[in-house]
Amino acid sequence: MAASFKSIRYSLVIPVFNEEAVLPILLRRLDLVLSRLDGPAEAIFVDDGSSDSSSIVLRALATRDPRFRYIGLSRNFGHQVAITAGMDAAQGEAIIVMDADLQDPPEVIEQLIAKWQEGNDIVHARRLSRDGESRFKRATAHLFYRLLGRMSSVGIPADVGDFRLIDRKVLDALRQMPEQDRYVRGMIAWLGFRQTEVTFHRLERAAGETKYPLFKMVRLAMNAALGFSDLPLRLAVWCGLTVSGLALLYGGWVILLWLSKDSHLVTGWSSTIVVVSLLCGINMLMTGIVGLYVGRIHAEVKRRPLYVVQTRAGFDRSEAAAAAPAIHAVNE
Repeated sequence: MAASFKSIRYSLVIPVFNEEAVLPILLRRLDLVLSRLDGPAEAIFVDDGSSDSSSIVLRALATRDPRFRYIGLSRNFGHQVAITAGMDAAQGEAIIVMDADLQDPPEVIEQLIAKWQEGNDIVHARRLSRDGESRFKRATAHLFYRLLGRMSSVGIPADVGDFRLIDRKVLDALRQMPEQDRYVRGMIAWLGFRQTEVTFHRLERAAGETKYPLFKMVRLAMNAALGFSDLPLRLAVWCGLTVSGLALLYGGWVILLWLSKDSHLVTGWSSTIVVVSLLCGINMLMTGIVGLYVGRIHAEVKRRPLYVVQTRAGFDRSEAAAAAPAIHAVNE
C-alpha cells in the first residue's frame, strides 16, 4: 500500500549517537511496530555525529526502505538539538520522540497513539522503574525532578524523559521557540495544550554504553533550571541581603563594644580571614549565577543555527510506502 509523502500520519524521531551495537535489534522491533500502525508512518533517524558504522547502516536503510529517513548532522550538537532537527523534518500528524537504546520500548508507541486518538495533544511516557541504572543516578534523577518541580513556574511532569507523542499543532508552536540552550521536555510542557501520560518500565540498554554521562546530565539539569526558573537569581538577591544584614548587626555589636571600652574588641587574624573568605566566596557564587544567565543571553544574541545538516537520505521520494520489505536485511 502506497501513500503520499504529505499524507504521513505518524513520524518517529530517533536521535542516534554511536549506536551500532543496538541498531539490529531496534530496527527489527521498529519494523513490527510500524507494520501494526493504522496509517502511513516514517521513522527519522538523526545521526548526531556518530563515529561508528551507525551512519552507514541507517543511510543505506533510508535509501532502500521508503518508511525510513536519515539526517546526518555535521558534528555532535547534543541530544536535545538532534531531537529538534528530527522534529523540524517530521511530516506526520503525530510526532513520537524516542531514544535508540531501547530503554524507550518501541511497543509503547501504540499506547501513546491510543491516548492521542482520544483527543490528547501531548502524551508523556512516564517511567515506573529505571532498570540497569545505579542507585546514585536513580537518586539524583528523583531529586532533580522534585527540585525542578518546585523551582519552575511551569508544571514539568516528573519521571518523564523525551519519550512522548505530540500533535502537529504542538510541534508548530514548539518550532516558534528557537532558543539555543534547549530543554525540550520543559519547552513542550510550557506550551500547555491537553496533556496525559502512559506508564512503562524502563529497561536497561540492550547494548552499547550510555550517551548521558554525569557531566552531560549536570549540563541538562542546568539548562532546565536556568531556562524555566529565575529562582537562582532570586536566591542570589536573598543571600546578598542576608549577608548584608548580618554584617550590619556585626557592625552594631562592634560599636557597642567600642562604646563600652570592652577589652575583647580586638579580633584575631584568623577570624578576619574566615569572614573575608566567606564573603568573597558568596560574592563569587552570586557572580557566577548571574554570569550563567548572561552567558545564555550572549548565546541567544549570536543567533547561530541550532544545527548543520551534512547528509539527508530518504526525503526525496514522492511517495512513501506504509508497508515495505522487512528490514532484517540490513544485517546481510
